[in-house]
Amino acid sequence: MSVKIIIDSTVDTSAATRGKCTIVPLTVRFGDTEYTDGVTISHQEFYQKLVSSKELPTTSQPTPDAFAQAYQKVVDAGDTAVVLTIASKLSGTYQSATIAAMDYPEQIFVVDSRNATIGSGILAELAVRLAEEGKTAKEIFDTLLAQRDKVRLFAMVDTLEYLKKGGRVSKTVAFAGELLSIKPLIQVLDGKIEMAGKARGSRQANAMLLKQVDAAGPDFTKPYILGYTGMDPALLEKFIAESGDLWTTNGNAPDTTIIGSAIGTHAGPGAVAAAFFAN
Repeated sequence: MSVKIIIDSTVDTSAATRGKCTIVPLTVRFGDTEYTDGVTISHQEFYQKLVSSKELPTTSQPTPDAFAQAYQKVVDAGDTAVVLTIASKLSGTYQSATIAAMDYPEQIFVVDSRNATIGSGILAELAVRLAEEGKTAKEIFDTLLAQRDKVRLFAMVDTLEYLKKGGRVSKTVAFAGELLSIKPLIQVLDGKIEMAGKARGSRQANAMLLKQVDAAGPDFTKPYILGYTGMDPALLEKFIAESGDLWTTNGNAPDTTIIGSAIGTHAGPGAVAAAFFAN
């Protein structure tokens, strides 16, 4: 018997971890056109459409049946699974996953990450690590529940345009902010996207993000991931360069990934994000 890790498509992890997980996709809709996240639309294609679209896209959670099909494969193989989803306050995905798991109370364990994108992603990284260490599904489930509130996700946003479209800032604030080159800092707190500060210009923005990381007291013995939105990682590379050796452990560069629709819709292209466990 082995333990499988199942995630929804909004959970952004390193490529190595993603390859070890079963992924249940959400649906992304631009106007009347519907896409299967990560299947019929890539993250890069998502940002191409986001930039050209007048309205923000919407996402729909997978059905319970989509999760049930993944669960049945696990059960048929005689295995167990831990399922990790985007925060229940951001999507109905957790509810779908939970409904489908009701038929498998001893084999399928569902966790509300209370986070999104790379914040959920580092929990998935931890789950895979524990499974490879031989932990049972129940042990992994209990550990994720104990650790999820220690996850910190901060993102420095390059433009206010998408926060304006989503109604998180007013048109007046957005206009003034663009004139003054204001870069807002957002965070996922208790499963909700919140404003956490603002800076003028990218250098001050990077400094603010690093200050937030330092204040949270990161635990780099656990997984951490840096991410970016859009089609170009240049701003993330600049942030890493300005971070000194903060993100380098044992001489290894940090895991990085492009961020998907869950946060990308609100942040827009050009955002830089960090997800880590606090001590």
